[in-house]
Amino acid sequence: MNNELITEHVLVDGCRIAAGAHGDGEPVVLVHGTPSSSLIWRNVAPRLAAAGFRVHLFDLLGFGLSERPASLEVDTSISAQVGVLEQMLAHWGIERFHLVAHDIGGGVAQRFGVFHTERLLSLTMIDVVSYDSYPSGRTRQQMEQGLDALIKAPDAVHREHFRDWLLSAVHHKERFAAGPLETYLDYISGPIGQPSLFQHQVRHYDPVHTLEIADRIPELGRVPVQLIWGAEDKWQTPDWAHRLNQAIPGSRLTVLEECAHFAPEDQPEKVAELISRLVGAAAEA
Repeated sequence: MNNELITEHVLVDGCRIAAGAHGDGEPVVLVHGTPSSSLIWRNVAPRLAAAGFRVHLFDLLGFGLSERPASLEVDTSISAQVGVLEQMLAHWGIERFHLVAHDIGGGVAQRFGVFHTERLLSLTMIDVVSYDSYPSGRTRQQMEQGLDALIKAPDAVHREHFRDWLLSAVHHKERFAAGPLETYLDYISGPIGQPSLFQHQVRHYDPVHTLEIADRIPELGRVPVQLIWGAEDKWQTPDWAHRLNQAIPGSRLTVLEECAHFAPEDQPEKVAELISRLVGAAAEA
């Protein structure tokens, strides 16, 4: 499956970032999580563009179709990805915008929102990491094996493990398996994808990035905030959604049925509708 959302490649500090922009209107920026890419927005972005918004997206550094730096000195942590977001905004000429984030993209969004609240028109967080909600117990056990061992695991073993892991992120497993699953796996497998997954993603599953700004989370309430969560999310359970909802003044929480951690995969129509509703209301305010 090709990611047709990607329409350009941009150099950020000498590293290539795959990106795209679609539609016209209020600027909406989508930030994905792990172990995924902007592919997760393929059924959401077109709906937002059709609703009259200018949708911007990119693959985080070290993810998807963006560059996988060979040097570990290139920081691809949640905190460093905030800088990538800032430079992509400069490339697109965006000052104020509506931010939508999923999974660890939510950690990027929280840090950006705390430090640059004045640039946000609204904030939507979908099944995001927060506080010390990550890594999951399953991932923590895996990390304890040592990243070198995981990097050197046979391709077939690696793919089978992550096939099961990715399927645990969705409610509609057959639809996901028949659709984008193999592309998700291709991005994180093989001679480039497998080591990159552990070097640029798993290595940075460190809650320090969200704990550093945890006491400032209420400041996000200065702008319209909504939380969208899968009722069956086993990666970031709905308890975290309720904690964020209580911490952010005025925030609204929607829990979606027949939906797990990858809400944009399970319920793209409802996700797009909720984003459109918030962006439209914020634009009229």
